[in-house]
Amino acid sequence: MARVITMDEVHLEGKTVLLRVDINSPLHPHTKAFLDDTRIKGILPTMRKLSKSKTVIMTHQSRPGKDDFTGTLGHARELGRLLGKTVKWVDDIHGDKALAAIEEMEIGDVLMLNNIRMDAQELSMKNNTFESLLDSQIVTRLSSVADVFINDAFACAHRNSPSITGFTHAIPCVAGELLNKEIRALQKASEQPERPCIAILGGIKVDDSVGVASNMLRTEITDQIWVIGGVANLFLMCNGIDIGGPSETFLRNELGEAWDETVENIGALLRDYPKQIIMPEDLAANIGGNRVDTPISALPVEASLIDLGVMSTLKMSKAIKEAGTVILNGPAGVFEMDDFAFGTIEMLNACSESSAYTVMGGGHTATLVARMGIADKMGHVSTGGGACLNFLAGRSMPALAGLAQSAMQFEVEIIMHEVQES
Repeated sequence: MARVITMDEVHLEGKTVLLRVDINSPLHPHTKAFLDDTRIKGILPTMRKLSKSKTVIMTHQSRPGKDDFTGTLGHARELGRLLGKTVKWVDDIHGDKALAAIEEMEIGDVLMLNNIRMDAQELSMKNNTFESLLDSQIVTRLSSVADVFINDAFACAHRNSPSITGFTHAIPCVAGELLNKEIRALQKASEQPERPCIAILGGIKVDDSVGVASNMLRTEITDQIWVIGGVANLFLMCNGIDIGGPSETFLRNELGEAWDETVENIGALLRDYPKQIIMPEDLAANIGGNRVDTPISALPVEASLIDLGVMSTLKMSKAIKEAGTVILNGPAGVFEMDDFAFGTIEMLNACSESSAYTVMGGGHTATLVARMGIADKMGHVSTGGGACLNFLAGRSMPALAGLAQSAMQFEVEIIMHEVQES
């Protein structure tokens, strides 16, 4: 990965810093109370390093049209509670109210702007070049009152928008502590992993998981790919197994227009890497609300296949404990249902007991790891599901590209500035 500037390389004391974070959190549907503060806790190391700066926070909560699309006043209060200090809030993004609040800040102050996705350009300019994002109101107005932009929103690193990549050519752009930690952990797992390295790919984002599997197998990052959950169901189907109407219909609906391409890509992987792709030998079917472990040889069943079977789970747990590196993304089934949580729970327990370097993708799996109290037994638990998948799939990461371009443009200027100040 191209070089990016880190917080340790920049003099931030006394500066006005624009900090983009992703503290998009699950909220109670009625009270809007925070159900999980993992992402907010994740930015605390960056916040502590900015204790002698003027810190202006940009973040989002959900997106327009969703029930949890709200303002960020609650986020400011929750962050303030965790920091033990007041986090000011303004019901504005880049208008006169916001600019006035920024101008009034003193050293050590923290100000959070309202939900950045309440600005139409944040969503409409996702296909723009970094240069053309300079014309957005977010960048034009906020860069005029700031010295540095810090990107600590790893979970948005695969996105392109004014608040993520728009400051690339406006002001020096720096990687925050959380973003740096994420990149280092994923590089450790994907560039020089301890062997054997196994990747376990599950959940229902099958097309994304196929991209990860393809990149890891073709670049020889991993020795084996173990498929679980919805990913396993489609791999089995593409390998000639009739998984039954309910499971096939569910997958077709989830993939939509991506169905044909995903099936074609799986076929290519099964053809090219038949020994490296490990599929389940049994699955748990939901028959009349009851768990029924069913060997693959007994398929099809006209019921949903929503967990790994006991034999497959034990086999996978053994492989996890014998691995040098484990990269895991997605659950083994519908773990929200007690009878179908077995595969996911046992898989995570095996990871916590393994001496392997374990990397957990974000999303529901990361939340469950925190709930089980085993996060400190993992090598790394990512805060970004989609971003983690895109990184491991070798896809473009606009946020990282923007930081790298900014480093090339502003590095000499930053170094000269530091020499003059010292």
